[in-house]
Amino acid sequence: MPTTRNASAGILAERHVAKRQEIVALLTRAYWMEIETVMSYLANASNLDGIRADEIAEALNADVTDELGHARAFAQRIKELYGTTPGSMEFTAEQSFLQPPDDTTDVVTVIKGVIEAEAGAIEHYTRIIEACDGVDWATQDMVIDILRDEEGHMRQFERYLREFE
Repeated sequence: MPTTRNASAGILAERHVAKRQEIVALLTRAYWMEIETVMSYLANASNLDGIRADEIAEALNADVTDELGHARAFAQRIKELYGTTPGSMEFTAEQSFLQPPDDTTDVVTVIKGVIEAEAGAIEHYTRIIEACDGVDWATQDMVIDILRDEEGHMRQFERYLREFE
């Protein structure tokens, strides 16, 4: 009869249960941040009006694909760490700064909201990387890659902001 062998080293080891739970909680927050960003980027991209808004809407739509990919990566890693990816009933919106503005030509407000969202992701993902240091290299490596994407997104929208202001 085959037996299940548990890992004796790394984050899956029994001695790292508490650390694993901490990382799963951080990944769950990251998952929700990405899901909420996808919703807000979709809404803003579809609501923006004006010739100058087209480029921003296109960039937001392109970023939706990246952000959804990040959410999928977080969900998969949560499962690999013996966690459970939450369903929609556990979602609580937090990104008030990314809500579509009443003035659909207010591109600057959208750009500033994107920068704030990306900065928040960068801060949170840095915390995950630090929490993983020395015990969960796989998660750390994954989040470093995602962090690089978020930094690129933020820099892109900082350049847009300079142009629009």
